[in-house]
Amino acid sequence: MHYKAPVQEMQFLLDDVFQASDFWQQTPALAESVDMDTALAILEEGARITRELIAPLNRGGDEEGVRFEAGQVTTPTGFKAAYATFAEAGWVGLGGEPEYGGMGMPKMLGVLFDEMCYGASNAFALYSSLTAGAALCIASHGSDELKQRYLPMLYSGQWAGAMDMTEPQAGSDLRHIRTKAVPQEDGSYRLSGTKIFITGGDHDLAENVIHLVLAKLPDAPGGSRGLSLFLVPKFTVNADGSLGGRNGVECGSVEHKMGIKASATCVINFDQAQGYLVGQVNRGLAAMFTMMNYERLSIGIQGLGCAEAGYQMARDYARERKQGQGSGQGLGSGADPIIVHGDVRRMLLQVAAMTEAGRALAVLSGLQLDKLKHQPEADTAALVGLLVPLAKAFLTDTGLESTVLAQQVFGGHGYIRETGVEQLVRDVRIAQIYEGTNGIQALDLLGRKVLPKEGAALKALMALVSRDLADVGEEWAAQKRQVEDAFGQLLDLAGEFKARDNAGDAVNAAAVDYLHALGYATYGYLWLKMVTAAQGQEAKFGAPFTERKAAIARFYFARLFPRFGAHLASARAGEQAVMDLDAALF
Repeated sequence: MHYKAPVQEMQFLLDDVFQASDFWQQTPALAESVDMDTALAILEEGARITRELIAPLNRGGDEEGVRFEAGQVTTPTGFKAAYATFAEAGWVGLGGEPEYGGMGMPKMLGVLFDEMCYGASNAFALYSSLTAGAALCIASHGSDELKQRYLPMLYSGQWAGAMDMTEPQAGSDLRHIRTKAVPQEDGSYRLSGTKIFITGGDHDLAENVIHLVLAKLPDAPGGSRGLSLFLVPKFTVNADGSLGGRNGVECGSVEHKMGIKASATCVINFDQAQGYLVGQVNRGLAAMFTMMNYERLSIGIQGLGCAEAGYQMARDYARERKQGQGSGQGLGSGADPIIVHGDVRRMLLQVAAMTEAGRALAVLSGLQLDKLKHQPEADTAALVGLLVPLAKAFLTDTGLESTVLAQQVFGGHGYIRETGVEQLVRDVRIAQIYEGTNGIQALDLLGRKVLPKEGAALKALMALVSRDLADVGEEWAAQKRQVEDAFGQLLDLAGEFKARDNAGDAVNAAAVDYLHALGYATYGYLWLKMVTAAQGQEAKFGAPFTERKAAIARFYFARLFPRFGAHLASARAGEQAVMDLDAALF
C-alpha cells in the first residue's frame, strides 16, 4: 500500500486556519514544549515513519492476521520489530505528561499524527491508540503511586494498554456488567469475569498489557452508578517496577473479523486477578469517559485516515487508467485517463471535500480538548461534549462512504485484493460500530448535548462560527448566509423536539439525521474558514494550493451542502413513520 501523509494540508490547518501558535504561546504548559517549528518537524518525521515503517506492513498484516495458539496471541510478521522502532522513537508518548516521560504535545497536533497512522495501517495504529488512551485515563484519575509505576512504561511503549468494558450481555447498556471486584486487606481488589471485543487485549508487541476494567463491587448500587474502574495488569508488577508472575488475566480467544485483521480483538477472562482502583468507587464511568472522549475522536480519525488513503489511491489510479473519451479534456484520440470524466471527478471531489473538512473538524476537536485541559471553561466543556460524538459518527459514516467511492473509481479492479483499496472498505467499517455505535453517538449528541440547558452547547458552537466567519469576504457572502441559517434551523428544530408530546421517540427516530445535518452545516463553516485562510497564501503554499482550495469549496457548497436540507427535513418529519409498525410485522 502506498500512503503519503498530506503534510502541507496539515501545516495549513495548524498554522493558518487555527493559528495554533497563538494558543500554544498563551498556554504556559504548552509554550515550553511546542512551537510551530517543532510541530512541523514532528509532522515531517511522522510522515516519514508512517510511509516507510508502517504502511508496508498493512497488506501483509491483513493477509496473515493475528494468530492465537496455546493461549498466546502473535501479531503478523514485522509488527513486533516495527512497533519496537515506533515506541523507541517516542511516538506512543507523544501526548503524554512530561513528568512521567511523555512528550507533552497538544492534542490538535496529535490528531494529525493519528490520521497518519490510520492512513498507513488501521490495525497497527490501534495498538498505540489504546495505550495512549489508557495512559490518559491513569494520568487523569489514578493515584500518584499508579502514575509513577505505570505511566513511564506505557509512554515508552514497553507496556501496552487496553480498555475492557463490553461483556456478552452488556454492550452499549453497561448496567448489566457482571465482572466483580472484591476488596482485599492490602487495598487492592480481586477481579473475576469475562470481557469481549477487547481491542489489543493481548499481543506480543509489549512486555505487559495494562487493562482498565469496569467492574462492580459486592455492595455496589444497581445500574451504571455501581460501576468502578480498575487497573489490572496482565503480569503483576513488583515494588521495584519489575514484572512478577501471571495475574489471572487470560486471553480466551481472538475474533475472526471482516477487517482490521492484524489487530487482536480478544475475549479476556479475569480469574481472581489483582487490580487497583482508578478514581472513586462507583464512579468508574466518569473516569473511563476521560479515555472515551479521546478514543472516540481517535476512531473518528480512523474514518478520516482511511478516506485520505483511499483518495490518494483513487486519484493516482484515475490519472493512469485510460478508458473512454472525455469532453475535450483528454488526449484527442484513443482512450483518455478516466480523471477527465465527469462522474469520476465527482467521486474524487466528494472524497476530497469531505476529507479536508473532516481533517479540520478533527483539529478543531483537538483544540477544544486542549483548551478544556489547560484553560477549562463552561463553553469549552460544552463544545467538547458536542464535537466528540459529531466527530466520531460523522467522520466514520462519511469515511466509509468515501472509501466506497474510492473503490468505485477503480471499477472492477477495486473489488479484487491486489489493488488494496478493498481492504480500506473492510477496515473502516468497524469504526461506525465500536467505541459506541454511531446511533448511540447521535442519541448522545441530540438528547444529552443539544437539548439540555436550552441548547447551550449548540449555541456555544454557533457563537464560535459567528466569530470565525466575521472576516469572510464578499465572494463567499452567500455561502456564509447559508451556513448561519443552517445553524439557526438546527437550534429551532431542537426547540421543536422539546415541545413534542412523545419527545423520547421523536429524538430517537431523528437523532442520526440531526447529527448528519449538523455535520454538513459544520463542514460548511470549516470550508469557509479554510478558503478565507487560504486567500493571499500563494507565496507560502503556491497558487495551485489556493486555487484548489477555492474550487473544492465551491464543489462542497454546490453538490454536498444541499444534503443539510434533506437530513433536516427527515429529522423534522416526526416519529410516527418510524414507530407505527408493529414489531411483529418486521
